[in-house]
Amino acid sequence: MGEYIEGDRSILSGYKLPFRRSFENRKLCTIKPTKEDIIKFQSAIREKYYLEMIYDDLSIFTFIGTTNYDEQDETYTQNNNLDSNPNVKYYLLNHFDFHIEYNDDQVIRINVTAVSAHELSVNSVSTPDENKIEMTYSASWSSTDFPFEKRNDFYKDPFFMQLEIHWLSIMNSFVLVILLTGFLAIIIMRVLKSDYARYAREDDEEDDQEDYGWKLIHGDVFRFPQHKNIFTAFLGIGAQFMTITFGILLLSIFGIYYPNNGGNMYVTAIALYAVTSGVGGYVAGKKYKQMNGERWTWNIVLAATLFAVPFVLVVIYVNSVAIHFKVTAALPLLTIFEVVCIWAFVGFPLTVIGGISGRRLTGPYEAPCRTKTFPREIPPIPWYRELPFQMVMAGFLPFSAIYIELLYIYSAVWGRTAYALFGILSLVFVILLIVTACITVALTYFQLSMEDHRWWWYSFINGGSTGIFIYGFSIFYYVYRSSMTGILQGSFYFAYMLIVCYFFFLLLGFVGHTCSSFFV
Repeated sequence: MGEYIEGDRSILSGYKLPFRRSFENRKLCTIKPTKEDIIKFQSAIREKYYLEMIYDDLSIFTFIGTTNYDEQDETYTQNNNLDSNPNVKYYLLNHFDFHIEYNDDQVIRINVTAVSAHELSVNSVSTPDENKIEMTYSASWSSTDFPFEKRNDFYKDPFFMQLEIHWLSIMNSFVLVILLTGFLAIIIMRVLKSDYARYAREDDEEDDQEDYGWKLIHGDVFRFPQHKNIFTAFLGIGAQFMTITFGILLLSIFGIYYPNNGGNMYVTAIALYAVTSGVGGYVAGKKYKQMNGERWTWNIVLAATLFAVPFVLVVIYVNSVAIHFKVTAALPLLTIFEVVCIWAFVGFPLTVIGGISGRRLTGPYEAPCRTKTFPREIPPIPWYRELPFQMVMAGFLPFSAIYIELLYIYSAVWGRTAYALFGILSLVFVILLIVTACITVALTYFQLSMEDHRWWWYSFINGGSTGIFIYGFSIFYYVYRSSMTGILQGSFYFAYMLIVCYFFFLLLGFVGHTCSSFFV
């Protein structure tokens, strides 16, 4: 299933590499490309298509061809404008040399080197028989003492990951976040201490003047928000996503995932989404019960569908585009049926069970102070303290802590590099949670100080606003860092990134509201 979701279709190649058997110039096949075939090969070489093979769960990458131009020449490297140069020659790599290292009876490493190439020219072909190309390969084996358990460390080579620069960037972000978070915490503590001192002084003296600040709205701060059915469903889904993320990171730290393992991470995510649906239903039902909700059935349905339905719509759209362009990324009907069955027979029933459990095991909400019958009128709020400006502040600081890591992840998911630094990824995720919690609590305090008691939805939206910044970064990456173009690639990229950003919006929104709730 993971392989189909990833868009790959594995087939057996004609390369035969028996264990510890070296040989030279073994014939693979003979091809007779027509003019149309040569034009397709030239286009693939121009767009840097490459081969991906897997041997003993180890991936092998090599380009299918090359050209005679200098890649440092900016005249033709911009926009892949090679077809405008009549002097460019295209070569199909037709001999590969495989070098395999082994330790005892286990394969440790495999490399492939292109040894020879055959020129592809449309003008030199009149019939297929005039342009025969023999595809050959060689294999050599050598012993090594490198342990089998660490063979995936080769994917962490600085040539691919630029590990030293990566660590330096992460440490810079970590130090910046610590300083900003500490500075923010000190300011809040000093302001709170000043508020407590002022209110204590006013209680001891004759109260000749009216209160102001957050103490004035103590009878409204625990007033339940509007649209509490949707609000509690969002909280439940956010709690579920938090569980899924920690589960995937925990498995990745223990080495369950490695590059090119057939999309096992996607399968794990689907399985965890189904299994943790009970968490989402329980949290949604618990919060809805505390808010004196009565439409229980609708609450459970929302908890099960507020993410699933948009995801299904995106998959239908992307799959339709893939079918139209006849690419392997189109999901087979059997795979779609399997995923739907997992959700229908595991995910949805667990959501129902969790919702019922949350309703029956939860008592009424006990607020520290009584809520007034009629809500207090909210005074005029300056424009720079309105929700849009809060979202900019709340989203920018967490995003600044993770944008470097996002660049590496995007390069792995949408590019050719492999990602295996899950320990760093876990550290960055923890930093993201801490910063999101701190900035959301700070904004909640400033909002209450302005006598605005609408903190429920505001804390959730402020916490999740980082997802909007992530989508903005996605647009930047597509335009300035990737070489993706066209309807097919654009549809896949922006549609799936929209779902990813929605995922982070709900997850971080849950974190922001939960921390603000403890603070209040």
